[in-house]
Amino acid sequence: MGTYAARRLISLLPIVFGISIVVFLIMRMLPGDVAAMILMGGDEEGNSGASREAIEALRVQLGLDVPLWQQYFSWIGGLLQLDAGNSLWSGRPVFDEILQRLPLTIELALLALVISLTVAVPLGILSALKQDTWIDYVFRGVSIGGLALPSFWLGTLVILGLTVWFNWTPPLGYVSFTQDPWINLQQLFWPALVIGYSNAAIISRMTRSAMLEVLREDYVRTAWAKGLNLRSILTVHALRNALLPVITLAAIELGNLLSGTVVMETIFTLPGIGRYLVDAIFHRDYPVVQTIIVLMGILFVVLNLLTDLLYGVLDPRIRYE
Repeated sequence: MGTYAARRLISLLPIVFGISIVVFLIMRMLPGDVAAMILMGGDEEGNSGASREAIEALRVQLGLDVPLWQQYFSWIGGLLQLDAGNSLWSGRPVFDEILQRLPLTIELALLALVISLTVAVPLGILSALKQDTWIDYVFRGVSIGGLALPSFWLGTLVILGLTVWFNWTPPLGYVSFTQDPWINLQQLFWPALVIGYSNAAIISRMTRSAMLEVLREDYVRTAWAKGLNLRSILTVHALRNALLPVITLAAIELGNLLSGTVVMETIFTLPGIGRYLVDAIFHRDYPVVQTIIVLMGILFVVLNLLTDLLYGVLDPRIRYE
């Protein structure tokens, strides 16, 4: 197991290297000049009223006048030393900006994942046990709704419902859980509920499919024939094997949540990583965009590694030689 984990960690390096190159080149292909936008608030095409001399002077100050390969190695070298440089737009260190917003995004993603797993796994199991009954049809209909309804529409509908029916809206901004737990939950529960519903729809269908497959296995039929009760069959024989694909999907969804909460953060005015990334793209803030996307790539690879290692814990038949 240790050798396998070491090999996977080494294989992470070329993946992250490739992600960094692709993101670096794509950002340079976007239209617009960040120096012109900073000086005069230029539009998306980089048009502004600043003089060419002032723009060139700022480009030199920001290090944008050197060849692309020098810009890339300067940035990636700093990143290896845990120094991603300063934001071109705000002038603050990139890691300081990210660390300031990271707790919100992590808390929102984990809360959404907890909600989705709490709802999806029991409903998926019950739907499999009650296959082709009205209970199964209701749960499948709810799951299809979660897959079909856009999250931005649901988020807007939640705010409108709370405002019209209860004359209340979630507090704006972000207060950490340690400062005020009640205000923190008011701010994050509703966006987490919307995201969690969409994820629960995916996970519940996977749980149902996995349980139906496992319940048809010979060892489960043998357990029924031996007279074991339902709880023993589910917990000892069926659920542990059925959870393997569910764990994989949950790990992928956690990565998607950490990197894709921008819609809910925008609708509920939460200053998280997703919203910061979109603002950075709009302002052509190269160091911020490149650093965040590379960190998200590392996150996905690490989550896949942890998922594979967890397989060996849940299923003793799995060995990595």
